[in-house]
Amino acid sequence: VQLQASGGGLVQAGGSLRLVCSHSETTFGINRWGWYRQAPGKQREYVAVISSDGSTYYADSVKGRFTISSDNAKNTVYLQMNSLKPEDTAVYYCAAEFGAQNMGKPSSVDYWGQGTLVTVSS
Repeated sequence: VQLQASGGGLVQAGGSLRLVCSHSETTFGINRWGWYRQAPGKQREYVAVISSDGSTYYADSVKGRFTISSDNAKNTVYLQMNSLKPEDTAVYYCAAEFGAQNMGKPSSVDYWGQGTLVTVSS
């Protein structure tokens, strides 16, 4: 599975960005798509996941502000980020998971895309 993330950039606090993850058509066995992020000097952390049945899950820090969605016809997963805060500044990675492990941990990811940088200025 190949993943390509885009959509990052510089935005002021309170603004919005939409991240896009394009993935290859060969996705056999993938049950979850997700977004993770890594801020400077910090460990990579879970942001949001969408499962194959459409269920969505969010980290507490982004709940109510971020929305994950997918368009299977376009082989694309989105992360709509609203009300951005300086603490959302990070490199954001899209991810694909078979789902064999518990959700919400970088160790559960089976495929990573390259990151896209999001910078939120105060």
